[in-house]
Amino acid sequence: MEGTAKETDTGAPAIRLRDLRKSFGQVHAVAGVDLEIADGEFFSMLGPSGSGKTTVLRMIAGFEAPTAGTVELAGRDVTRLAPFERDVNTVFQDYALFPHMTVEQNVAYGLKVRRVPKAERIERARAALASVRLEGFGARRPAQLSGGQRQRVALARALVGRPRVLLLDEPLGALDLKLREQMQVELKAIQREVGITFVFVTHDQEEALTLSDRIAVYHQGRIEQVGTPAEVYERPATPFVAGFVGTSNLLTDGTGTYSVRPEKIRLLGPGGPSDPGDAPDGELRTVSGTVAEVIYLGDTTRFLVDLDEGGRLTALQQNQETSSADVAAYRGTRVRLQWHRRHNVTVQSPHPETEPTCA
Repeated sequence: MEGTAKETDTGAPAIRLRDLRKSFGQVHAVAGVDLEIADGEFFSMLGPSGSGKTTVLRMIAGFEAPTAGTVELAGRDVTRLAPFERDVNTVFQDYALFPHMTVEQNVAYGLKVRRVPKAERIERARAALASVRLEGFGARRPAQLSGGQRQRVALARALVGRPRVLLLDEPLGALDLKLREQMQVELKAIQREVGITFVFVTHDQEEALTLSDRIAVYHQGRIEQVGTPAEVYERPATPFVAGFVGTSNLLTDGTGTYSVRPEKIRLLGPGGPSDPGDAPDGELRTVSGTVAEVIYLGDTTRFLVDLDEGGRLTALQQNQETSSADVAAYRGTRVRLQWHRRHNVTVQSPHPETEPTCA
């Protein structure tokens, strides 16, 4: 950002948060967050409403002052600096484009406020529009654009100032499902091309898994787990992460609570031999029950099975050669459920000091 001294440590992470806290009266919105985000990373903060993720984003941007803790950008403590003194920019769900301005004028507006010469403003605005696949759209008004195009104009406006970090607060939330999925792919491609750090806030688990290099899962003002999408999904660290990121079955025994994903469970008939596949002896878990409900999802079917031993498990099967009529016939039938024990992931040990491991 022009006019801002960048006293930074090039070896430092793009963002470092240390014991970050924010209280609103008696409500502790953020209750001690420690986090490092690498330079050039696409990092998502995922969690339900009220989990603290947006408040953390606003403290990074400078819109909220922390009650305690520090915010560093590239090694520089910016905790008490105003938003315009930080080398970041923010894209919101409400794009807030000026309707009386052209697309190019909207993108160049921030440069005009900072008195960048007109020729440079035009050049940089057009380059920013090109980076979001909107070459030739500069003369249009926002009302002449689709929702996805307006979202990309807002992104270009945020990128034109060449920030070190781009903060995105649920920017795809106003789009319909098909366009949202398309923009997820485009947003990731844009981030790779521009090469700057993106910090993306969302409550949508699939969106976070699709976009991110790493994900922080928030719950009640704290981070429950940080990891790659595969780590968070395949190896959830807590019962909350297992239940919030996708669908998971939680089972409890003497060793604690463990998770097994529905797609790891094989649905078998009530009798006959098991299907061991490549599993060594003792590596399969088999339980019996009755199908309570069948949910046809097009490409897959979800089976809710009440177990003879108590409790309910969810199994997910691909519909490779079946239809909704075929799977509906399962309702009320006796079945067995079988899975490899290696897919059991401990999410809560009876000894809290024990790290979660694969059971």
